[in-house]
Amino acid sequence: MTLQDKKIAILGGGSWATAIAKIMLNNVPHINWYMRKQEQIDALKATGKNPDYLRSVRFDVSRIDFTSDINDVVAQSDVLILAVPSPFLKAHLKKLRRSLKRKIIISAIKGMVPDENMVVTEYLHVRYEVPNEQLGMIAGPCHAEEVALERLSYLTIGCTEKENAQVMAQLFETPFVHTTGSDDVWGLEYSSVMKNIYAIASGICYGLKYGDNFQAVLAANAVQEMNRFINATYPTHRDINGSAYLGDLLVTTYSQFSRNRQFGNMLGRGYSVKTAQLEMEMIAEGYYGSKCIHDFNERFHVDLPIADAVYDILYRHASPSLTIQSLTNQLK
Repeated sequence: MTLQDKKIAILGGGSWATAIAKIMLNNVPHINWYMRKQEQIDALKATGKNPDYLRSVRFDVSRIDFTSDINDVVAQSDVLILAVPSPFLKAHLKKLRRSLKRKIIISAIKGMVPDENMVVTEYLHVRYEVPNEQLGMIAGPCHAEEVALERLSYLTIGCTEKENAQVMAQLFETPFVHTTGSDDVWGLEYSSVMKNIYAIASGICYGLKYGDNFQAVLAANAVQEMNRFINATYPTHRDINGSAYLGDLLVTTYSQFSRNRQFGNMLGRGYSVKTAQLEMEMIAEGYYGSKCIHDFNERFHVDLPIADAVYDILYRHASPSLTIQSLTNQLK
C-alpha cells in the first residue's frame, strides 16, 4: 500500500488543518480540502492564505479542490485526514450520506468524542464500521505554528497494524517533519487527550504565579499519572518517556503556542471558565477532554489527582487557588 498516489483529503479549516495541508502539498501534487464555511474557502481561493489561521502560509490554490460539502469530499477521496475540533466531529459526520468503510482515515484530533467518551479511532470503528487497520492517528509534539515556520518537528502515526502505520507515516515525512509508526493507537490517543488536561493545569499554576520549580514537579507527576491511566485502560508494552507521550506533554505544558496552557493561564489569573472560553480564538480541547477522562475513569478508579483537580475547577466551579494549593500536598 502506498498513499501518495491516492486522493488525499483534509477535513477542517483551523490551524492544524492548515499546517497539515502544507505538509501534504510537500508530498502530493493535489489535495481535496473540506471547510465548513464557504466564506473561508472564498477568501483562501482569492488570496492563497487561510484568512483565519496561519496567515503566513501561502498555498498554490490550483493544486487544491475546496468544498464545503462533506459528502462531496468523501466521495472524491481515498484518504481522509480529520482535523476538526473533537466537540464538532459528530456534527460534521452526521451530515454524511456516504459510507466510510472503504476509506483510510487518519485522525489529527487530539481529543475524545464528547458524550461518547471514546477516542476518535474507536468512535469511527464502532459508529461507522471502519476497520481498525484502515484507521490511523497522529501524535507527538508538533504545534501547527512551528510547522508553518518549517521548524523541525516530530510526528508518530499510530495504527493497529504496524506496517500500515509506517505507510501512513511516510505520507507526512518532509524535510521539516520526521515521522515514525507505532501500533499503540489507544495509548497514543489517550496520552494526546490527557496532555491537554495537564497543560490547563500548568497554565492555571502559571496564572497563580507558581514558578518553574513547581512546574517541573507538576510535569513529572503528570507523566506518571498519565502512565497509570493508560496502563490501566490499555495495557501493553510502551515507553512513556518517548516523544509521542512525554515529548507531547512537555511541549503542550510549556509552549507559548499551547492554547490549553493559555486557557489555564486565564483561569489562574481570575477569569471564569465561560469568560476564558469566549476570549479564546481557538478551542481548548482539554476542557472537553477533562470531562471525558473523568467520566471514563469511573470504570477504572485510577488515582489522577492532577486531572481531578482540573475537572473540579472546570466543572465544579472550584477555586483555582485553593484547588492547586491542595494539590501541592499530593505531589512528590
